[in-house]
Amino acid sequence: MQETIVDPRLTTAEEHAEGVRQAQVLFKLNHTMPYTDEYNALVRELFGDNLGDDGWVMPGLTGVCFDRVKIGRGVMIMNNCLMMGRGGITIDDGAMIAANAQLISNNHDLHDRQILRCKPVHIGKNAWVGAGATILPGVTIGDNAVVAAGAVVTKDVAPNTIVGGNPAKFIKIIE
Repeated sequence: MQETIVDPRLTTAEEHAEGVRQAQVLFKLNHTMPYTDEYNALVRELFGDNLGDDGWVMPGLTGVCFDRVKIGRGVMIMNNCLMMGRGGITIDDGAMIAANAQLISNNHDLHDRQILRCKPVHIGKNAWVGAGATILPGVTIGDNAVVAAGAVVTKDVAPNTIVGGNPAKFIKIIE
């Protein structure tokens, strides 16, 4: 897995302006009535061409770098999801992200805390991330897998399996 290193102190004016734009769109989104044309337009503005059809993103969304988040068709993202997208987040078709889930694709360097160490997060097709679960940088959740509520996922999750706990461990295979 390719790790990228980012020093936010070296952000260009264009990158800063894009971050400000996204923060302002996110604020508007979180203060707009859901299930309205205005709300849907703001979701589309935040994610741009990286947003599939026939899904929904509920309010209370937080995070950064939404231009690095790719959301497939029919994806459900419930309230208060945190997306730290600097390292890239991909959510494949039909996935479900429950309330208060955290998708984190970056972490701070241990020696220079201003430096971000980034690895992509990938949520497979029809996977289900339970309420309050945390997915850490570099983790892939396999197709049809289930992450139990409150789990902290530090390693890849095989397709068609259930994991839970902190750190998340294998529970069983889904028949």
